[in-house]
Amino acid sequence: MQRIKSFEINHDVLVPGFYISREDGDVITYDLRTRRPNMGDYMSDAVMHSVEHMFATFARNSEYADSVVYFGPMGCQTGFYFLLRNTVTPQQAFELTKDILRKTIAHEGEVFGKSAKECGHFENLDISLAKEECKTYLAALEAQKDMTFAYPTR
Repeated sequence: MQRIKSFEINHDVLVPGFYISREDGDVITYDLRTRRPNMGDYMSDAVMHSVEHMFATFARNSEYADSVVYFGPMGCQTGFYFLLRNTVTPQQAFELTKDILRKTIAHEGEVFGKSAKECGHFENLDISLAKEECKTYLAALEAQKDMTFAYPTR
């Protein structure tokens, strides 16, 4: 039987940061929370879509490519889920996330996959939106003090 460990989350006190959401066997789900939940400040579809294209591409081409399971937006529009095999430590995942944010900010050119051939809604991709979201989130991660990556309790 597969071991599943889920961590309690209180959306009333959750702030932008990098958290371990759950462990399913050898896969760790990271909560890349870019915005406070239920505060009226949500990512637009274009922001989520653009960051997803950039982040997923950089992750799948990183030194940890073989450990990347999934990256995608949360339905609540306040962050992303990043799933990695546990061959990558939480600290390495945190550093990888910051590295990908920096690479997105520095990227010259269009969003990866911005063509009808590569994306089902390519008109909804905007590199300036991705860069702005990544800058704001990177600042939150650079200020993060808790390196246990546990959800805040209050």
